[in-house]
Amino acid sequence: MSEMTLFEVAILLSAMAIAAPLARMLGIGSVLGYLIAGVLMGPQGLLLAFGEHEAETFLHAAEFGVVLLLFLIGLELRPKRLWAMRTAIFGAGTLQVIGSGLLLTSIGLIAGLPPLPALFAGLALALSSTAFAVQVLEENGELQMRHGRLGFAVLLFQDLAAIPLIAFAPLFAVAAVATTASTDALAILKPILAIAALVIGGYFILDRALQLIARTKVREAMTAAALLTVVGAALLMQSVGLSASLGAFIAGALLAESSYRHQLEADIQPFEGLLLGLFFTAVGMSLDLTVLLNQPVMVIALTVLLVAIKAGVLFAIGRWQGLTTRPARRLGLSLSQAGEFGFVLLTAGVAGNVLDRETSALLGVVITMSMATTPLLLLLDRHLLPEANTAPTGHDEMPDEDGHVVIAGFGRYGQITARILRAKGIPFTALDLSAEQIALVANYGSKAFFGDASRPDILEAAQTSKAKAFVLAIDDVEASLRTAKFVRETYPDLPIFARARNRRHAHELMDLGIMSLERETFRSALATAGDVLVALGYSKARAGRALEIFQNHDEKRLTDDYAYASDVAKIQDKARSDADQLAQIFRDDLRDDDLTGENPLKPVR
Repeated sequence: MSEMTLFEVAILLSAMAIAAPLARMLGIGSVLGYLIAGVLMGPQGLLLAFGEHEAETFLHAAEFGVVLLLFLIGLELRPKRLWAMRTAIFGAGTLQVIGSGLLLTSIGLIAGLPPLPALFAGLALALSSTAFAVQVLEENGELQMRHGRLGFAVLLFQDLAAIPLIAFAPLFAVAAVATTASTDALAILKPILAIAALVIGGYFILDRALQLIARTKVREAMTAAALLTVVGAALLMQSVGLSASLGAFIAGALLAESSYRHQLEADIQPFEGLLLGLFFTAVGMSLDLTVLLNQPVMVIALTVLLVAIKAGVLFAIGRWQGLTTRPARRLGLSLSQAGEFGFVLLTAGVAGNVLDRETSALLGVVITMSMATTPLLLLLDRHLLPEANTAPTGHDEMPDEDGHVVIAGFGRYGQITARILRAKGIPFTALDLSAEQIALVANYGSKAFFGDASRPDILEAAQTSKAKAFVLAIDDVEASLRTAKFVRETYPDLPIFARARNRRHAHELMDLGIMSLERETFRSALATAGDVLVALGYSKARAGRALEIFQNHDEKRLTDDYAYASDVAKIQDKARSDADQLAQIFRDDLRDDDLTGENPLKPVR
């Protein structure tokens, strides 16, 4: 028995290792690759590797992958991020789920489903595949474009909407509704109390417990603690009749602002990816291919209706959000499929007596077919439609300026420059690659535009050829250097004023011929040092003199060191000799004070 189990595991891992890369190479997405592999290995597939019992066992075990996915989604939902994207998430997302859900519900009613099961099925099919859609957008280079960002916001709301649908699936059952009146108060209070206990306990205990474990510096203990957090929250929810996914999501959301969030994400993600791949493979095994063979017209008709309705609703939302025709169409096609939560909800629906197995099997095939259409439709859109040869715009609409300043990077550094320019009435165009940052600064009256400042079309849209100055304030060193190189080559006469993260970054900018640069913490550190000297008894004049000496010496050293920037040993030796030289300069300056009688209080050692 153990040999057979290991053999089955080997087959599954082999299939997953082959299916995902092969599907990615074919341009159909890894999720669809897993599904196809599962179909081929399932009870009705060509390989006949697993029977129905094994497929159900694998599916049950792999559902933990969905639980982990919900935990990671919870980790991503930081309050600041939600607030910055609130309009797109709760505006466009709500319209999409409600609009698509109601239209799909009407199809279910026409097909003969009772109202509540039809509504449940309609909402389940209204949810797109987060893993599938994000991957498709990223592979096509559209995730950072306006329609890609809007699509991500809609997917985020769908993930949120999936939680109550999974948790309260039995409420959609006709039988459950009929017996609600006889349900005792304790049965209603237990889930509420369990959620409250998880929230309160997690808020006051969870982060502190992780802190204690982290102090031991035993990495596997942190991994075990991360998994225990997910499993414990899932068990608590299951004990009161709610979804395990709901518990995992709440646990993730509670840790969204934790200092251990990135560590938890790194520990959980490999398990989540593997188990989610196993989940899709097991779903493929469980698909009833006889439904497609016996009802091909019904499956095709439902698939076409599903894709058309969702694409149409999303297209309308995209236009409402200000997208032009093609980006709105790309948005609609990218999210037109049903997704992984559809499979989860169908399983929950059968378990809660909302849907019968025949309907669930039919809709499962429709979901898979809808996933298969997405890459094909996007391919047709790119090559066959009239506007397909025009690349979608990867930036916001920008003002037509002349004699302005272009600011690349609108974090704290860029914002300070912008505030001064605005106060002086000098026009500027600020660019940033973070949609969240752009939305955040808008709340404080600042205006920035989405765009990659290293791209020719973005700089052209920002009217850089007409600009009088270019402020390079990008935080990421590699992106900063890439942008500096491009701007220097494309606009050789444009003055560039650069922010350098450190001395090495400054030298790399100097390699590109950019000499007007400022190290981001240099002047603030000088100001602090001056305050310290005054607190130690120096007069403000003498403290200012010391800072002036240091600044002149350090700026000369920065220029001198540039000649040896590639020789680390030389730089290190020179740093020690320069420190001695600076100390001697200060001693000489102190002797001058002795001669003039201006000797300040000697600093404390």
